[in-house]
Amino acid sequence: MQGITLYDSICNKTSELLTSSYSTSFSMGINLFDSSLRTPIRQIYGFVRIADEIVDSFHGFNQAELLSQFRRDTHSAIKNKISFNPILNSFQKVVHNYNIDVEYIDAFLDSMEMDLTISKYNEKQYKKYIYGSAEVVGLMCLKVFVGGSQKEFDELKSLAQFLGSAFQKVNFLRDIKSDYQERGRIYFPTMEKYELTENVKKDIESDISNDFLLAKVGIERLPDTCRNGVKLAFLLFSELLEKIKKMTANELLSKRVSVSTSKKILLLLRSKF
Repeated sequence: MQGITLYDSICNKTSELLTSSYSTSFSMGINLFDSSLRTPIRQIYGFVRIADEIVDSFHGFNQAELLSQFRRDTHSAIKNKISFNPILNSFQKVVHNYNIDVEYIDAFLDSMEMDLTISKYNEKQYKKYIYGSAEVVGLMCLKVFVGGSQKEFDELKSLAQFLGSAFQKVNFLRDIKSDYQERGRIYFPTMEKYELTENVKKDIESDISNDFLLAKVGIERLPDTCRNGVKLAFLLFSELLEKIKKMTANELLSKRVSVSTSKKILLLLRSKF
């Protein structure tokens, strides 16, 4: 048993290293969580990050086969409650400990697969992609936040989905240049080819603002153990949206917007009050 305990510890540290290496902003938010929540949230992030890297970064390899293998390995890890893949070994722990629905996991992987086959999303594909790539990730995290309580989960479920949806749509706008130029993808159904008009941009921003408005109610109802961390993420993405609103459509298509380190620190302080 000592060997398994040591292995699990190493796997958790791998998830922590991956999280801190890929996202300083997300790591800031995690550090605001109660210590009991940090490891399981990193376990979820590690799984999500690897799948995302397969479809976005592993160029020159058979990405479809890699993703298919990753799906098989994920299901095997969950079924057998162990994996030689440190990230998946960590992930299966959180799946079992918090009773995370496998349907969420498959929906997420389905969305990742869509990125390998679809370049211009229609309305139906767009909604399916956002559900799988973002909303279910929020639901997985919510399972952790409420300690597996089905009652609390059901009460906050729709609000968590609005927040995940808003985050993903902000990411789409922020990364619109690289998504098209490097990956050949257009997520927004209302865009014609690679043309983002001012009216289309304003409609997208309005849609995101509505998601944020609905999600904000849910943040205040989250347990004390996680509220500040989620609030920080909310403030960071809200700041990104405000910066995007001040840009023209052409400016957005030519450069990637970001939040400065000093601004992140200010938002960090705001999230605690």
